[in-house]
Amino acid sequence: MELYPAVDIEGGRVARAHGAMAEPLAALDAFTRAGTRWIHLVDMDRAYGRQDNQALIEAVLQAARVHVQVGGGLFREIDIDQMFTLGATRVVIGPRGAVDSGLVERMVARHGPTRLAVGIDAKDGRVAPRGTTEILDLTARDLALRVAQLGIRTIIYNEVTRDGKLSGPDIAGAGQLAALGGGLGGLDVIVSGGVRSLEDLRDAKAARLAGACVGRALYDGKFTIAEALACLS
Repeated sequence: MELYPAVDIEGGRVARAHGAMAEPLAALDAFTRAGTRWIHLVDMDRAYGRQDNQALIEAVLQAARVHVQVGGGLFREIDIDQMFTLGATRVVIGPRGAVDSGLVERMVARHGPTRLAVGIDAKDGRVAPRGTTEILDLTARDLALRVAQLGIRTIIYNEVTRDGKLSGPDIAGAGQLAALGGGLGGLDVIVSGGVRSLEDLRDAKAARLAGACVGRALYDGKFTIAEALACLS
């Protein structure tokens, strides 16, 4: 199981971080020196339809010496392609793009299934894209199944009511999506939102999830990168 320390950029700063760690490049450097293999980089402003942080996203990608998974409002082909050009290891297609089967098919054909993920923001089991108040008449399960049939092999599942709340991740919901992969050659599900303790990480590992995105718990000092990596090894 992989750890994905989250660098969520909002207004040019790292959301929910303190002191020097509020600087995106400083957070990248600290997580890299601590031994992480991945960074989960998100442009929160673009995800919510505000101004983007493109210059900072570019700077982080250029400076990174670890794998970077990039997301945040990426639902247009031109933006997805650009992230790969800038050096992203994996790009997360947002829910608004994921519902477009044609876009997903083209992206899988162009970049390959291992370099793409689909982000599923959900509320009460239904897809609820960031940046809108809309809750789609589509379940997280149905969207995951649809994109898996189009070749996607990685899902990032976020129960939006838990994001940044330290209330515990929705491991049961993530596990239900992971179970869909049995007849599809495998589906890696990364849980996001609400991780608060090493016990949450142990539970995610026990559920056979592929990874966990962790933000506030790291910035608030609930545990360290080293402790998390040891827990997941």
